[in-house]
Amino acid sequence: MTPTTVLTIAGSDSGGGAGIQADLKVFAALGAYGTSVLTAVTAQNTRGVDAVLPLPPRTVTEQLDSVLGDFAVRAVKTGMLGTPAVADAVAEAAKAGRLPHLVVDPVLVATSGHRLGVVAAVERLLPYARVATPNCAEAAALTGRPVTTVEEMVAAAQALAAGGPEYVVVTGGDVDAAGESVDVLAGGATTTLLRAPRVDTRHSHGTGCSFSAAIAVRLAAGDPVPVAVATAKEYVTRALTGARGWELGAGRGPLDHFGWSR
Repeated sequence: MTPTTVLTIAGSDSGGGAGIQADLKVFAALGAYGTSVLTAVTAQNTRGVDAVLPLPPRTVTEQLDSVLGDFAVRAVKTGMLGTPAVADAVAEAAKAGRLPHLVVDPVLVATSGHRLGVVAAVERLLPYARVATPNCAEAAALTGRPVTTVEEMVAAAQALAAGGPEYVVVTGGDVDAAGESVDVLAGGATTTLLRAPRVDTRHSHGTGCSFSAAIAVRLAAGDPVPVAVATAKEYVTRALTGARGWELGAGRGPLDHFGWSR
């Protein structure tokens, strides 16, 4: 049986825990065939990002044309775009209807503090997103308002959903919610709180990338957005749990994408 093809448009993580590398691991773990368009090369590891080299927009467009001209891509996710010019190149493809079931992970700032993208770049893609998945810091940057509580997550998700994306998930892994990890899904005239036990681990590098990649796989398989988001959250919770005892790198380590620790 031919696997479903999913595309990631993102930057490279030389440490393998996030970006293109994490996305392709998620696609494989969930049974999809992964293709990729590289937007930037980074020098990074579990301790942080040391350097970023954005690729020229023409190179991004050439990769897109090559992949989309040969593969029947069923869903697409974006991660780090790097520059507004690269975002414009991706947005043109989305506007032309070439990026089905588009999941936009608005990567703006790494946990290390290194700037990986700019708000203007992300805003170019949001009108074409089936789902956008900002974390609290990214939601705050996009809305211009604080997002530090579950109530503020709800307000941010609703505001962003009203401005373009069909659905918005504000992820709350960093919000203190009484031992729970709470994400807020807004769209379709409803707002839902998705709850799971908080996983006590420092190994969370690439959580956002993995979450959005898992959503894309499930959308490609035909799931409605709420089901795709809930399934992706379950997958990430398992991946976080599996990596709790790992010692890969000296900083925030990667997730257990393949369930090796089960």
